[in-house]
Amino acid sequence: MTSRRDFLRNSSVLAGAVGLGLPKVVFGKSNYTSQRPPLSQRKFTSEAVEKTIVNIKKQIADPKLAWMFENCFPNTLDTTVNFKMIDGRPDTFVITGDINAMWLRDSSAQVWPYLPLVKDDAKLQQMVAGVINRQTKCILIDPYANAFNDGPTGSEWEKDLTDMKPELHERKWEIDSLCYPVRLAYHYWKISGDTKVFDDNYRKAARLIVKTFKEQQRKEGKGPYKFQRVTAWQSDTVPNSGYGAPMLPVGLIVSIFRPSDDATVFPFLIPSNMFAVVSLQQLAEISDNVLQDAAFAKECAMLADEVDRAIKAYAIVEHPKLGNMYGFEVDGYGNRLFIDDTNVPSLLSIPYLGYTTAADPLYQASRHFVWSSFHPWFYRGKYGDGVGSPHTGEDYIWPMSVIMRALTSNDKEEIAECLHALRNTDGDTGFIHESYHKNDPTKFTRKWFAWANTLFGELLMKVSQDHPELLKRQYS
Repeated sequence: MTSRRDFLRNSSVLAGAVGLGLPKVVFGKSNYTSQRPPLSQRKFTSEAVEKTIVNIKKQIADPKLAWMFENCFPNTLDTTVNFKMIDGRPDTFVITGDINAMWLRDSSAQVWPYLPLVKDDAKLQQMVAGVINRQTKCILIDPYANAFNDGPTGSEWEKDLTDMKPELHERKWEIDSLCYPVRLAYHYWKISGDTKVFDDNYRKAARLIVKTFKEQQRKEGKGPYKFQRVTAWQSDTVPNSGYGAPMLPVGLIVSIFRPSDDATVFPFLIPSNMFAVVSLQQLAEISDNVLQDAAFAKECAMLADEVDRAIKAYAIVEHPKLGNMYGFEVDGYGNRLFIDDTNVPSLLSIPYLGYTTAADPLYQASRHFVWSSFHPWFYRGKYGDGVGSPHTGEDYIWPMSVIMRALTSNDKEEIAECLHALRNTDGDTGFIHESYHKNDPTKFTRKWFAWANTLFGELLMKVSQDHPELLKRQYS
């Protein structure tokens, strides 16, 4: 098996992953050939998704952008979904791409753009329900784990200094790992009306989510979780005997790792705490209206309110040049970290996740910081600007940051700028990658990263609805 770390420097100029049956890309071509696997090799097909591809592709005047949408939007279904029925219930194991494991975060985000289509495709609806059912099982195995195997197979991380189990691929505690399944189940319910996913196991998992959040408020000691790894990567292990840097219990939730799977510097990761507020509110609504558990709904709502009050008290910080904004990480003692993550949740993605609106002045100040030279991991490159990450090192831009900039913007020209950058930084592969060198897109990491591909598809779907005139432009 292979870890995310092993792919950080795995730059490639090939489309897709070896062994997927994807044709090799010919650079500089004008006749764009589909890079999807042959129909017989696709993991899952959806009539609604195929119709959407045809309909949106017709709207896109730029041939390369249309080609990239056709390749990217169905990439999760084509290459990562393993659907089956277990005891009469759908079960879907979704790998992240070039790593044969299921991240709770990635799997939720990978199928998220298909949610609007489930009403028109019973097969697709069943597949998404299977993701929710599998995530519920995963949470019951270990609420502190971020990534799981398809069974008790073990992993190369089984010697990590934490409470590993054979079902776990990795055990990095990240708040968002428990938020994403709530987000997916809540919106699946709202769109489809289906409540069968909210069974007794879901009820148990929901309680475990709240229990874990409360443990990691650390009001009564450090809690049961700690993590260390024997590694040369500082951000891949945790100081202070695996418990992280000191923090003051103020109502915020500790997240030992970021959504990038890098260790936090200060334990309170603010975008993830914001995500937890939204998820707890959603869990309260599910508990009240579906599970018929008013007491638990109240518990969820009270915890959401407590975390929200703590965010307002401790996460609004003053930048020496930009004034008040949201801090990325704090510790309750007054220390704060001015960076942003390239994954989601991030400062840039706050309105995307529903915590506040894009018009929030504090968000606007944070957004200005993220996309500026004040941000130490922000880069201006030959093909556009973007945010990088300690995860991939200096001079590498993550397309996900460019996508999120567009998804959280109402400025048509800003969105067009993002589309132009995304179109021209695929390394002529037709896919979106984890990161690329700011001046050479053919140097990239993770040639098969389904979340980034599907998120790009989500962006073009949104543009087709909100600003269809942008799809009539040429972006070469």
